[in-house]
Amino acid sequence: MKVLQSLSLADFKSYKGHHILLFGDSYFTSIIGPNGSGKSNSMDAISFVLGIKSSHLRSSHLRDLVYRGRVLKTSVINEDGSATTNGVNGRANGDSGEVEAQPASQERNDPKSAWVMAVYEDDAGDEQLWKRTITNQGASEYRISNRVVTAQQYNEALEAENILIKARNFLVFQGDVEAIAAQSPKDLTRLIEQISGSLEYKADYEKLKEAQEEALENQNYNLNRRRGINSEIKQYQEQKKEAENYARKVDRRDQAIVTHILWKLYQFQSLIEESGETIKKHQEELKEHRRGIAKYEDHLEEAKREQAKVGREVGKSERSIKAKEKEIDDKEGSLLPLTEKILLTNESQDKVNSRIAGIAKERDSRSETVKRLTKDLKTIEKAETQWETEWRKLGEQEGRALNEADLSQYNKLKEEVNKQTSADQMRADNLLRQHRADQETVNSLKSRVDGIGSRISDFETDVENVRESRTTTTQQADQIQKEIDTKKKAYTALTSERLRVRQLRTELEEKFQEVGNRLVEAEDGRKQSDRELKMRATITDLKRLFPGVKGRVHELCKPKQKRYEEAVSTVLGRHIDAVVVDDEKTAKDCIQFLREQHRGLATFIPLDTIQGTMVDSNLKGMHKGTRMAIDTIDYDRSVDRAMTYACGNSIVCDDLKTAKYICYEKGIEAKAVTLDGTVIHKGGLMTGGRGKEHTSRRWDDTEIDNLRKLAEKLLNDLRSLPDGRRNATEEETLQNELSGLEQKLAYCKEESQALKRNLESKNKELAHAKRELSETRPKHQERQRELQALETNLKSFQDSISEVEDQVFAEFCQRLEYENIRAYEAQQGTLQQEGAQKRLEFKQQKSRLENRKSFEQQQLVEVEGRIAGLRKKIQRDQSLLDQLSSQKEAIANESDELASELEILKESLENQQSIYEKRAERVAEQRREVQKRSKSIDGTLREIGRLEAEMQRSSTDRYTLLRRCKVDDIAIPLAVDSNSLDQLPLDGILHGDPDAMDTSEDLADGNGTTHAMHDYGIEVDFEELDEDLKENSDQEVDKDLQDKITALEEELKQMAPNMRAIERLEGVESRLKTTEKEYEDARRRAKTAKDDFQDVKERRFALFSKAFSHISDQIGPIYRELTKSTKLPMGGQASLDMEDSDEPYLDGIKYHAMPPLKRFRDMEHLSGGEKTMAALALLFAIHSYQPSPFFVLDEVDAALDNANVAKIANYISEHAGPGMQFIVISLKTSLFQGSEALVGIHRDQSANTSKALTLDLRKYR
Repeated sequence: MKVLQSLSLADFKSYKGHHILLFGDSYFTSIIGPNGSGKSNSMDAISFVLGIKSSHLRSSHLRDLVYRGRVLKTSVINEDGSATTNGVNGRANGDSGEVEAQPASQERNDPKSAWVMAVYEDDAGDEQLWKRTITNQGASEYRISNRVVTAQQYNEALEAENILIKARNFLVFQGDVEAIAAQSPKDLTRLIEQISGSLEYKADYEKLKEAQEEALENQNYNLNRRRGINSEIKQYQEQKKEAENYARKVDRRDQAIVTHILWKLYQFQSLIEESGETIKKHQEELKEHRRGIAKYEDHLEEAKREQAKVGREVGKSERSIKAKEKEIDDKEGSLLPLTEKILLTNESQDKVNSRIAGIAKERDSRSETVKRLTKDLKTIEKAETQWETEWRKLGEQEGRALNEADLSQYNKLKEEVNKQTSADQMRADNLLRQHRADQETVNSLKSRVDGIGSRISDFETDVENVRESRTTTTQQADQIQKEIDTKKKAYTALTSERLRVRQLRTELEEKFQEVGNRLVEAEDGRKQSDRELKMRATITDLKRLFPGVKGRVHELCKPKQKRYEEAVSTVLGRHIDAVVVDDEKTAKDCIQFLREQHRGLATFIPLDTIQGTMVDSNLKGMHKGTRMAIDTIDYDRSVDRAMTYACGNSIVCDDLKTAKYICYEKGIEAKAVTLDGTVIHKGGLMTGGRGKEHTSRRWDDTEIDNLRKLAEKLLNDLRSLPDGRRNATEEETLQNELSGLEQKLAYCKEESQALKRNLESKNKELAHAKRELSETRPKHQERQRELQALETNLKSFQDSISEVEDQVFAEFCQRLEYENIRAYEAQQGTLQQEGAQKRLEFKQQKSRLENRKSFEQQQLVEVEGRIAGLRKKIQRDQSLLDQLSSQKEAIANESDELASELEILKESLENQQSIYEKRAERVAEQRREVQKRSKSIDGTLREIGRLEAEMQRSSTDRYTLLRRCKVDDIAIPLAVDSNSLDQLPLDGILHGDPDAMDTSEDLADGNGTTHAMHDYGIEVDFEELDEDLKENSDQEVDKDLQDKITALEEELKQMAPNMRAIERLEGVESRLKTTEKEYEDARRRAKTAKDDFQDVKERRFALFSKAFSHISDQIGPIYRELTKSTKLPMGGQASLDMEDSDEPYLDGIKYHAMPPLKRFRDMEHLSGGEKTMAALALLFAIHSYQPSPFFVLDEVDAALDNANVAKIANYISEHAGPGMQFIVISLKTSLFQGSEALVGIHRDQSANTSKALTLDLRKYR
């Protein structure tokens, strides 16, 4: 039969030594006993030996299960027999903290391990011994029939007997009944899963379900991919047809462009050749005149070369200065991290030095303690040696022995004395025994009083030390908190600055991006000519070389409204690109510079000599649709004379009708310009305006320039922002320091709280010791008085006996030279005892001092190690500090050297600029000499200049077309011996505006102007150009050719095909094949995953359904049996309902119980007893599914009244039998009185242990 016969415990919790709880062959055994006796520890013992975790055994660690014997007088006995201290710390083993716990354990010889062994008889009648051992270090050992096994093997052996550890189908702890009554449907589902074993499939179920969903999602993904690719193939097939049609139109458009370009190149070539012939004739005429001024020109050229040379040196010096300044900035920037590291290293050294100083004090203190203990130990050893010598001498002097005759006489005389004093001897012996007992009591009380006094002194010292330590710790915590506050402020400041810089950087980057987008939009569709770019560079150079240059007119003014742009452009006319300068001298210097550098032509307006027409105030406000041109522009007042000169008395009219009214009907002699650019001149001549695209371009250029300046400013602002990486090191260091300080603060606070609790515990122990002293001292005094009275009475009897002894032994003592017989007896009996006692005292003193000395030496070595470690850290920090200082000094020296070099460069630049100014004066002087002698050829030169300008424009236009062909990859026909377009440079020369007034004196030499007609060896083949187009130079031809190109481009724009459709079509078809294969693989994987998941799902469902069906069938009869009575023989009703019948383990299971004669209510609305009965019914039903051979119940009747307890007792009695053993822990008489056997647990206070007694009640029935 399956039955748990007995339980053996050794040093388990409150059971000291070996104890046996005998259950025998009883099927209903009750474990009873008073509170605090340790009966619940028997439940823990059964749980422990059957492998239950420590969290269910009312212990945080398994090592706490080992018996601990020492119990403070301030401790109380718990219900389980364990001791709990009344102090704050709640320690049961030791007076003070963890430091004294181990020595205390050694003094009382606590056991090092505990074990529990269960004796179990199986169906075959064989005994199985299940034993589990635990050490005070927390290590476990498992044995089955004295054979060591692993924990897994141990669990498997239990499961073979249907004892399921995970499901705990054999145990009901205190509180389990209430927990089951209050559990949710989900918790009940999990409980049934544990019992059924379906919980083991939960992990596989979830894993395979996730794999199935993932595989299905992958299958759908590949299916959608395949559909999408098929759609792409259809789309690309249509796009392929569009692309082929588009390519044919592109070929036609390209041919039209080539024809147009060839026609324009042919016209430019013809114009260049005609102008070149005319220039050659004029140059022949100038040769004679040039010979007369050759000398002065040579001087001028020499002066120019010297000036250019000095100018190059100035530019080189300026670049060198900028490079040096950048290098100095880089050096200064690299100093910041080094300075921060040096500062942090110094702070670290100061902290380490402070720690070394504190630890050094501790080392000195411990060193002094070791020296003092060594000295005390030597003193004790010296005293012991001296006493041994004296004791031996005393033994030699007093150690006399009797011979056989004297000894025989002594015995006879002793018998005589006994006869004479037998009555007094008996009374004296009785009093002596009582005296010894009372003396032991008095000594015990005295020792207790002294011990309590010593403890009070120790407690007072400990309280003072703890109070001082807590004060020191609190001060440290306050200091650390101050440091944390300071560091947090610094860290917050750094973080705020970083965030501010980041926000500012973000704002600047957003503005920069916005400006960049506006620039892209403004330049979209515009393509500046090479001439315009060159002119911009020329104006920039003029501004750099001549401070008096203001800029071009269209750069210095801007129309107040967008609608005025066309009109203002027309009004300014040829002055729109004129350059405004401060004075005439600056204008002449600029003209000379343009001529020397071959920078083309430009018109200059000197502010000091320009004579403009005064604005007629009568023209203002004469009509609501008119306004003065000068009033439609915004400009700086410093260039007012130039703007007045350029605008004159021109009037801007809203429309042509208003302009005609002003000029024709009113007869106002002023130039009237409409908003669309139509002009009515003073003489009445009317001309049309230029295209809006051409006129607005000037103001767009100005706007673009402003945007570029703004972008450059924003970029400089971005560059000037502090580099976040420089402060990153300091911020990271502060963060690390804050983290360290916060950890130190937390440690200090924790230590302060621990010291506070320790102080409270010490104060309570001190108060308890004082109360104990006040109670013990009167008892000691009373016992002392009683002892003194007893000694007086004893002395009277001893004196009577001594008189008889003196009479009987008078001759004997006189012969042996003893004062009396008592002196002889005392000498022989006490001499050895005194010697042994003295040696023991010396040994104890030496042992105590040696232990203390060993402990202090160990602490001293540890302190020395800490100091050595800190000193090594100081050495490493010092090495790092020296390295950083060297680097900082080297960088500072390099910065000083660079600063010195910068000063030298600046001085050199000043000297070079002074020399450059002198060279410029000399060039101007030589130029004036040449100009004096060149007035006679001005007319011819102006004509040559005009022709050269014409040739230059044509050459530039020709170059522009050729460059366009190269950039746009336009294949024009070239002659056989021509260079290819690849040799054409992309940085050609720009020339002045052909509409500007010619005020320069471009001196031509007798060798022609080949520089303006450089064709780069490129010769165009015009054979493909029709003869009709060659002979016709009319602009209508240009317009027709351009219209044809535009029409084709419009058609192309409307088509917008995908030119990569053919290439992508092939790629998509290849992808389709791959996707088809991936889809098939995904479909197979999805089917496999689904099959695997269904298999696990069916297993889990089968196990769960089997358990649920059994429990559901049993719950009703069991609850009815538990709740029925003679008055209510039908009992109550109970049932289980699934919330999800398909997969019940995923949802909850509701438990319904309806007590007799009561309507249906939810479980939470039942009374405490009704809940308990319902919960017990559920427990018994669950246990019946896979019943274990025994069922242990721990005070499950605590919340039940006597009637319900009787029902539980009846149920257990009826079902107890072979295969179902009940072991019940209870305090209710009505439950355990029906047991077959009782196991009584009681507390033996003298032995400080729980003990057990077994009573078989079947013998008394």
